[in-house]
Amino acid sequence: LTQGLRLISNEYMPGEETSFEIIAFPSPEIEGNFEEIFKDTIKLNTLSNDVYRPVQQAIIDAMDGAEYAHILGRGTNETDLRVALHPVTDPEKQTIFENCLASVNVPLGEVFTSPVLKGTNGLLHVEESFLKGLRYDNIRLQFKDGYVSDWSCANFEDPQRGRDYIEENLFFPHKTLPLGEFAIGTNTVAYAMALKHGIMGLLPILILEKMGPHFAVGDTCFTWSEDAQKPSPFTGKTMIAVDNEKTVQRKQDPSLAYTNKHTDVTLPYSSLDSISVVHPGGREVFIIKGGRFVLPGTEMLNEAIDEAHSYL
Repeated sequence: LTQGLRLISNEYMPGEETSFEIIAFPSPEIEGNFEEIFKDTIKLNTLSNDVYRPVQQAIIDAMDGAEYAHILGRGTNETDLRVALHPVTDPEKQTIFENCLASVNVPLGEVFTSPVLKGTNGLLHVEESFLKGLRYDNIRLQFKDGYVSDWSCANFEDPQRGRDYIEENLFFPHKTLPLGEFAIGTNTVAYAMALKHGIMGLLPILILEKMGPHFAVGDTCFTWSEDAQKPSPFTGKTMIAVDNEKTVQRKQDPSLAYTNKHTDVTLPYSSLDSISVVHPGGREVFIIKGGRFVLPGTEMLNEAIDEAHSYL
């Protein structure tokens, strides 16, 4: 039914011809000092595209052409995940990451891609996660060739109840889901605000997803608009990482291509040790190391991380 409704919707409102803008603000009922939270939300919602565009482009330039990204957790966080990336055959005209500023989703602050499923393997572990209003304690998602192959959470004493909780609230009506998106959030200002006011669990995913790397299970970000990509007005490059092995089936049968699910799971900076990309020949480039942005051109992002961790 959902797939049929999407087909009808796309017929009359083609994804390649329509857009949207979405932004979030706190309501007075929020716990804590509403006025201060509101002021800080205004600040993170109005960060300058002109300031963050080159910072995020530096990340993209470092990752374009890599074979895979490697994400490692910090301390007790067990994340150890390799995300396979699309090959770039024409570096002058192609890119595999989108430079996401405050043009559709506000606030700004991420670069994202659609991973290649085959070769995407490993564990994603988040100690505390809020997904669509539900809390998950120590959620673990094991990936094998891009699909969740095993899963658990510590919400219940009985491990099976934890598995059922994930199946019912994250996967349903599917038995598993593919990794549809890999992104690196750069809005460290939002991260600092969340820890300053102790409202991490109250923030919408629109803000949460910008506060660390995130991994969306379900569809890619380009559902129904894969063929509408145009060269960037800033780089002249076209986004080519719009499909994966599942969504490419849309060309024969859309009902096989889409899950009609897209849930972002964010790994906060405090749980992150490193993000690196490995290029052909084994050259490794670190974006984040030791929990800090180390790639030249991204160092300004550490100022808010330092502030944020002063609240821990």
